[in-house]
Amino acid sequence: MKNGNFYGRLAYICVPIMVQNLISSALSFVDTLMIGQIGQNEIAAVGIANQVFFLISLFFFGIASGTGIFLSQFHGSGEKEKMRSTMAFASTICVTGALLISAYSFFFPESILNIFTKDPLVTAPGRDYLTWVAISYVFSAVSSTLSIGFRAINKAHWPMVVTMISLTTNAIGNYLLIFGIGPFPEMGVAGAALATTLSRLMEMMMLMFLTWKKKQDFAFGRKDFSWEAGFMRSFSSTSIPVVFNEVFWSLGMILYKVAYSKLGTEALATINITESIANFFFIAMMGIGNGATILLGNMLGAGRKEEAKKNARLILRLAVVTGIFMLAFEYLSAPVFTSWFNVSSQVALTAVACLRLNAVLQPIKSLNMVVIVGILRSGGDTKAAMAIEMASLYAVGVPLAFFFVLVLSWPLFLVYIATGFEELVKLMLGYARYRKYKWAKVLTNKA
Repeated sequence: MKNGNFYGRLAYICVPIMVQNLISSALSFVDTLMIGQIGQNEIAAVGIANQVFFLISLFFFGIASGTGIFLSQFHGSGEKEKMRSTMAFASTICVTGALLISAYSFFFPESILNIFTKDPLVTAPGRDYLTWVAISYVFSAVSSTLSIGFRAINKAHWPMVVTMISLTTNAIGNYLLIFGIGPFPEMGVAGAALATTLSRLMEMMMLMFLTWKKKQDFAFGRKDFSWEAGFMRSFSSTSIPVVFNEVFWSLGMILYKVAYSKLGTEALATINITESIANFFFIAMMGIGNGATILLGNMLGAGRKEEAKKNARLILRLAVVTGIFMLAFEYLSAPVFTSWFNVSSQVALTAVACLRLNAVLQPIKSLNMVVIVGILRSGGDTKAAMAIEMASLYAVGVPLAFFFVLVLSWPLFLVYIATGFEELVKLMLGYARYRKYKWAKVLTNKA
């Protein structure tokens, strides 16, 4: 009870983030479920095509996370001008990256799809989906950056509401355009992509309205696009490791998919189903991790280092409890979720096995999320966070996955165990870094 005030402040920040992620995962699950009614090839095709958005969204997340470190600390120290400059700089980087990826996805979709499969029954619907959805990456770039601004000033409820509206619209649009309900044409996977693009446009427009019409502290103008060399060096040295971390982490996840794809189309369909369900059970820790970054960042920005250290310990306790709860929930409910998909019994059984393995790893994943994303990044210790994630992923997880597939020819479930070894190594390295307290750095004038 004596820590109730801290947990209350954390809940005020992270609960809207959890709700936002819950809605996003729920509607992503519904999308996969709708596409799954068409067939396994379509599930595999959309899963492959979405690897591009997975990559670019983590680029956005990397920039936004680096931005959030500065915004949280500047908000804690009351430096509004620096908040606006930071937001203008981050938006420029995100939109530029999105334009490049959108153009490549639109004009050369086959080159992306062929990395995973040459099966024309998969690449044809994948090409249709990728061509239609490519432009939406630009809309997501703006939305991702503005959302982190609202979270940094403790107004996470606004992005939550906007996400609820846009993703609900997306789900309705999917239903109408995939199956051709009423006057709408039956477009299949292309309809799902069109609905996604329109909903992301709506999300961007609503967030822009709330930012500039309501005159938020981070609402930048033309004069905020001139940046001092010192600021750019500071931002880059802190944010670039986060971007590299997220981009190379996403590439590692794609390499996992490449390894799984060597086992055939059924394996790809199984993994896409597994991931769409597993995302539900990591929502709480994503919210706590991102909330920890903001809350600890506010404290560090105000110069309260000892308070930040104490509260980091409280967040670790919360991570363990939440991870154990998610373990039980996911393990028991795995057969129920997989039964909703129109797939073969073998695909369903393998998905249940993978989900149960993921459940066992939940307490470890929860601690890793809080340490890497929540604690280390709150004070700008991003280089260490990057080194820990890259070492565990590229020196352990990915090599084991390819070894299990190409050398031992193991089935999908046993290959999936490689992710468990990655998480264990990450936990050992991450906790050791946390205990050194080098992450508790002040990046504002309060230092």
